[in-house]
Amino acid sequence: MPVEVTWWGHATCTVEDSGVRVLTDPLFARRLAHLRRRRGAPPPPGAAVADVVLLSHLHADHLHVPSLARLTPGTRALVPRGTARSVPGLARRLPQLRFTEVVPGDEVRIGDLVVRVVSALHDGRRLPVGPHLSPALGFVVSGEARTYFAGDTGLFDGMAAEVGEVDVALLPVGGWGPYLGHGHLNPSRAAEALARLAPRSAVPVHYGTENHQRAVTCANMQDGHARGYFDGRVTI
Repeated sequence: MPVEVTWWGHATCTVEDSGVRVLTDPLFARRLAHLRRRRGAPPPPGAAVADVVLLSHLHADHLHVPSLARLTPGTRALVPRGTARSVPGLARRLPQLRFTEVVPGDEVRIGDLVVRVVSALHDGRRLPVGPHLSPALGFVVSGEARTYFAGDTGLFDGMAAEVGEVDVALLPVGGWGPYLGHGHLNPSRAAEALARLAPRSAVPVHYGTENHQRAVTCANMQDGHARGYFDGRVTI
């Protein structure tokens, strides 16, 4: 059975593997604060259909409550430990979701998939309020293929060892604004991450939502070389 990855914009992807639909960091809005969708329309209603949603950290462009409200009742949501304290009233506002707080090293079975939680180098707190209560996370989804969703992260020692062997990597390439802030990847740093991880394919995410960001169009990576133009979907 083929594995399909669809990029909907920003860090939002659907991974379809072993009959399970996995959604990452859903952001369905056309605009959020300084972020504005620069390419394409917001995702269609079908993008909100998922068996499980993976939330990498608590920043509003990754844990976006109005977008989460569009998910179907009963959807499982894996969130960083401390989310309930950092985002008061989240479960009350989203009663249709089933929240599970996780930390690096946890494994959660969803149907025929296993979701393994890994570390990320990023400020994971819910800005602009509160202390740093929740870690930023990445996820490795294992079924017919092994798919790594990095969320937001910078390069860190032991990244390849912790993530392990993967078939496809969903890596952020947008940096932060016109410069590379701490805990982020830009295209060149993302290429370095790919050299460490050595996946069969890669999908660039977390870009195309700021006026001054340069578009990144190459995605399929094999043997360290970019091949082709990314149209939002890759089949493995």
